[in-house]
This record gives sequence, structure tokens and C-alpha cells, in this order.
Amino acid sequence: MPLATPPATPAQRARSGDARMLAQDLGHSRQDTLQTFSDIESALPTLQVPIAPDLNPPLWELGHVGWFAAWWLARNLERARGWHAHPDAPREPPERAGADALYDSRHVAHASRWSLPLPDAHTTRADLAAQLTATLDLLAAETGTDAERLYFFRLALLHEDMHHEAALYMAQALGVAIADPRWQATPLPEPGPALQLPAAAWALGTQPETGFAFDNECGHQAIDLVPTRIDSQVLRWQDYLPFAEDGGYTQAQWWSPPGWQWLQQWLKSHGPAPRYLRREGRTWRQWRHGQWRALALREAACHLTAYEAQAWCRWAGRRLPTEAEWAWAAHHAPETAFRWGQVWEWTASAFAPFPGFEPHPYREYSAPWFDGRPVLRGASFMTQARMRHPSYRNFFPADRNDVAAGFRTCAAN
Repeated sequence: MPLATPPATPAQRARSGDARMLAQDLGHSRQDTLQTFSDIESALPTLQVPIAPDLNPPLWELGHVGWFAAWWLARNLERARGWHAHPDAPREPPERAGADALYDSRHVAHASRWSLPLPDAHTTRADLAAQLTATLDLLAAETGTDAERLYFFRLALLHEDMHHEAALYMAQALGVAIADPRWQATPLPEPGPALQLPAAAWALGTQPETGFAFDNECGHQAIDLVPTRIDSQVLRWQDYLPFAEDGGYTQAQWWSPPGWQWLQQWLKSHGPAPRYLRREGRTWRQWRHGQWRALALREAACHLTAYEAQAWCRWAGRRLPTEAEWAWAAHHAPETAFRWGQVWEWTASAFAPFPGFEPHPYREYSAPWFDGRPVLRGASFMTQARMRHPSYRNFFPADRNDVAAGFRTCAAN
């Protein structure tokens, strides 16, 4: 009997690999979580960070990833039912008394997390070690790649990877140096020719039976694509900054009404420039690793809001791609012709359910955010390779610029 072909990419491995692969990935994810926490702890020994909408206390972040995995795995009596499990299925009590009142993000208000009686770093690390051991013991009893039985293991893995990326955003915002070369931006080459998208019938959506899928990826959205041309890669700083140098941050004509409103608030505390950038004469400098450094103009333009992406497009006579256009290119074109994964990419599409959507047990993941915010596609240089999947739908409010997000464009048609 021929051996099964192993998954080709880390993301495919995470979504459809066997239990042995999943155990390895859970261990690697935890190593990265702990290392980045240690980097933050070394720079900020008190682990005190400002109360801000886009931050969490580092100790809360650390404890939450372990709590989440235990809630859906060791404590969940319906874990083997996967996405069919009842969201409020009976739970075993937590190993740490009172853990639900500390780490359950559904019920612990964001602003209250700074005043919680959180265990210290040593204790939290010990709690995470015990949780991971319990998770791996459960996983050791699994064989094969059964999508339902492995569903919550995969959810816990990818959830931790998301929080690792959020920790890197925190490090960037607080000026914490991160030395690991995996989480550094790299230069992009000169862009290749634009990719011609043909007229095509295309469908967004999948089903969890084909391997792990987040609930917002599931369903079936039929789309008729019209011919257009889409950039082969995202904009670099040298492509974006002429807009700022041309007065783009002071001219209302390029901005949508919500974008202009956001910009007026931004200018009250920042200069007419993207987050983490400032201009010194003719030179642009970037805040990175706690220092102002010369900006690498060939790196992808990053930490941009959707409003900035839209304004650049109006200035340049271009437009953002729709989610369907981006997905068609990512699924059909070789990556040499459609390079992605350097930054999350804003699209022109609102985050909404596909027809046939049914929420998975983690009810709070998608449905509360079907509020018109944009979809982002792709991945960033801060994203774990396991998260870099062409079907993954990210979603942030249009005014978020702590996220490692940029954009590519399409012909205005």
C-alpha cells in the first residue's frame, strides 16, 4: 500500500496532518509563545503595559492561550465531536481554581484585565506546562487525521499562533527588540508584471470535512469575476510614500468621509505619516526594535489602515482587490506571479458570512464581527507559517494600524 503524501506546506500540515504532526506543531508553537513572552519580560521586567484597545497585559495573554486550549480540550466532554460539539457542553473544573474568571475573554472585559489578580510569570509558565502535557496526552490517544476528533487540537494550535502574532505587535508598539530572524521584514524585489484575471465563475468557501477550516471560511459564495489586472505583489514603501510626499495626508479629496475623520484624530497625536514612520528632511525613518532607523524602502509598506490603502488608491487611480479576486489569484497563480505573505492585505470586501454559514462551537470567533469591517487576506512576516493559508480570512476594523497590514491594487476598470 503506497504511503500517503505528506502535507506540502506548514499550513496544510496544521489543517490536515496526522496526530503526530499536530503534537510536534503544538510543541513548537508553545516554544515560540514562551520565547516571545521572555523577550517582552526581559525588556519590561514589571510586565506593565499601557491600557490600550490594541494591547493586553502580557501575563493575561500568556495565561489565556493555555486556558483556551484546556477549555476546548482537556475540560471539554464533547471534544471528540469537533465542530458539532455544543458550545456550552459540560466542562471539567479548571486545574487552577478561578481560571475562568481570569482568562475567559467572552466574559472578562478588556479594560478589567489590568486589575485582575493574575498568577505571576513563574506560576503561569508552570500552568502552561501542565496544560500542554495534558493536551499531548489526549492527542497521543488519537490516530490518523479524523477531522472531527482533531478539530479542537487544531483550533487550539492556530489560536495560540494568532496570539503569538499579537504578542509581536505588542513588542513592536512597546519598542521591544525581537531578534528571531523569522519575525523580521525582508526586502521585496521589483514587481513583476500584473497578473491578468480572466472572466471566471469562482466560488469562495469550503467545508470542515475536507480538513480544518474556520467557520467563516465555510459555506459557498458563487462569484462571477470580471476581467482585470492585479498587482503581482504588495506595495513597497518606495511605492507608497510618494503619496505622503505629495501631501496626501493633508488633502481631503483622497479620503473617504470615515477615513478623513480617522485622519483628523490621527494627526492630533502623530505627524502626517503612517504609524511607526517619521520624516526628517528628505529621509524617512522607522521605529523598530525601540529605535528610529533608516527606513528600508524596498520592504512592504506596513502598519497601514484600510483608510490609508483606500486613499492611496484614489490618489493613484487604482482600487483594492475584492476578496474573491485575491483568492482566485492565490489559488490559481504560481507564487512567482502572485507573491503573498509579506503583510496582511486589505481588500475591498466586507467581512460577512458565506451562504450556508453555521457558527462553530467557538461562537465568539466570527459571528460578532460581521459588522462591515474589511476582510484581509494573506499573512505577514509576523505570522506563523502554519497560519499562511490561501483560504484564511482575517478581519480587523478599518482604523487598525498596529496590525502588520498593507495592500496591493487592481486596475480601476
